[in-house]
Amino acid sequence: MSGRTPRLLAATLAVAALTLGACAEKTSNDTPAAGSSSAAATFPVTVGKLTLEKRPEKIVSLSPSATEMLFAIGAGKQVTAVDDNSNYPPEAPKSDLSGFQPNAEAIAAKTPDLVVLSNDTNKIVDQLTTLKIPVLLTPAAATLDDSYRQITDLGALTGHPAEAADVTKRMKDDIAKLVKDLPQRSEKLTYYHELGPELYTATSKTFIGSIYALAGLENIADASDADGKNGGYPQLSQEVIVKADPDFVFLADTKCCQQTPETVKARSGWAGISAVKNNQVVVLDDDIASRWGPRVVDQLRTVVDAVAKVPA
Repeated sequence: MSGRTPRLLAATLAVAALTLGACAEKTSNDTPAAGSSSAAATFPVTVGKLTLEKRPEKIVSLSPSATEMLFAIGAGKQVTAVDDNSNYPPEAPKSDLSGFQPNAEAIAAKTPDLVVLSNDTNKIVDQLTTLKIPVLLTPAAATLDDSYRQITDLGALTGHPAEAADVTKRMKDDIAKLVKDLPQRSEKLTYYHELGPELYTATSKTFIGSIYALAGLENIADASDADGKNGGYPQLSQEVIVKADPDFVFLADTKCCQQTPETVKARSGWAGISAVKNNQVVVLDDDIASRWGPRVVDQLRTVVDAVAKVPA
């Protein structure tokens, strides 16, 4: 396996905190929404077991998804450092901090008043807590509700509750609009989502799979992890995929591994797959496809646009 795929899998499985990928266009907004109540946000604020006595002004984010959330809710100016894989938005203050192998001393050197992590590698939460550094753990989302909850929690802790509420409402509204006009089909279209050229994929029981379910698609990988022993991320064989004959192939390994509709067609036996024959191999943005921040709407839009082109 390449270095890229295990890291992607680790992120989506919540075994690691981050994903890799290149920068995307800027759509974030670091200015508080008009009429927001952030100026009136009161502290102390408690989320779970974490209580902040005052608004944090030196936030360190070691999760690309959390970084996107923080900037989306207008807390970007409070973020003083992000991990080396937080590449969106472009103005995020990238550092040499690692989310895969977080180092308590390196993090403490940034003198943060809040650290946001996606997983507790090497018991980093206990290490930072011992140093009296507040920590919020935001595990990889399993559902959209998990994503909304994390945005809401970050809004409360950063003094941006109104903006966080606006972001989640906008996401819900956009998602509802996207799925509202999907054509009704007597038989569901099928798909294969590719995490890497080694043919690791995600089932319907994952966050990734839940986005495709919104578009009414059926996942060919579900039978390969029916007992859940692979955590929703099985590795398929070429034979299984060819036999399943998916209507769509979605490539989430275009940046990492240079996969394209052409490279897929060149694989042994793949030229006869319906997705290839009907030009329904869809190129995704690796980062958007593997994160659970506000840009999940963009991921769903890509999927819905592809599905809408197929006659009912």
